[in-house]
Amino acid sequence: MKATIIEDFGGTDVFTSAELEKPNVKPGHVVVKVAATSVNTIDMMIRQMGTDLPFAPALPGVLGMDFAGVIDQVGEGVTRFKVGDEVYGCAGGLGDLQGAMAEYMLADAQLIAHKPTSLSMREAAAIPLVGITAYEGLTRAQASEGQSVLVHGGAGGVGHLAIQIARSFGANVYATGGSEAQAALIEKLGATYIDYRNEEVSDYVQAHTQGKGFDVVYDTVGGPNLQNSFAAAKLNGQVSTTVSLLETDLSPVHFSGLSLHVIFMLIPMIHNHNRSAHGEILTTLAQMADAGKLAPVLDSQAFSLSEASQAHDRLASGQVMGKVVISVP
Repeated sequence: MKATIIEDFGGTDVFTSAELEKPNVKPGHVVVKVAATSVNTIDMMIRQMGTDLPFAPALPGVLGMDFAGVIDQVGEGVTRFKVGDEVYGCAGGLGDLQGAMAEYMLADAQLIAHKPTSLSMREAAAIPLVGITAYEGLTRAQASEGQSVLVHGGAGGVGHLAIQIARSFGANVYATGGSEAQAALIEKLGATYIDYRNEEVSDYVQAHTQGKGFDVVYDTVGGPNLQNSFAAAKLNGQVSTTVSLLETDLSPVHFSGLSLHVIFMLIPMIHNHNRSAHGEILTTLAQMADAGKLAPVLDSQAFSLSEASQAHDRLASGQVMGKVVISVP
């Protein structure tokens, strides 16, 4: 089968085309004919950092966690899927799990779900990692109807889906951004735009919550911005973040009685822990999509399997809104 592999860790020049053996099906798994895969920040981190990360694949490796495609083979014990089913998921690209930048991939049936019928393969491939992350962050923070939810980075991969999921829960959603294009997207998705470049946290907390703070803050920016999230949350409020790899002062968390949730959605894949939860979330997200409540935004540029380096460069450019997607022939 055709695949794009990395033979070393480093810059985008490490990608090369190769012919690999098609994976064999095994119990509890399916073999998927991949139609599309999307690029996530974690894919770039693995490519760049390699063995500095404990879940880097052995070389030569096939990256690509997200995918959408058609089931080609079904392993023993798999009852929810059959050959020919259109599916999507996040099931490879780290450790000993072959990624989706290939014509075929082996996937644990617990990590996948039937693709939303209303979405194309490219659109479906854009959802899994960021969709699961967004959903987990909001549900762990107990976001619910009537609450005020602030999403930092509302035009990003996780952020733009978090806006839509929070709105489907009945929450009043606000989101930060830093450009006219991001403002337009955030408002199109149904959230109130906050320009983090020109508005102080205390000012938008006063304007939108009468100074009380937001019920839920979802920080997809992380790093130093976590302090802004702590300042924006109400007393005994909830803060979720996807980026907490830093040392920071937790005094605001203590004195406001906040609950802090760190979202690392790769845990089921890395540790083979509670993988069925991801399949269940993907099923819920597909239902949301088919009900017209969830639609991924795709970047304006499209890439093919042989253009993996350009796709990674595009995501690294900082010019992307939504998801970068690679089509697999």
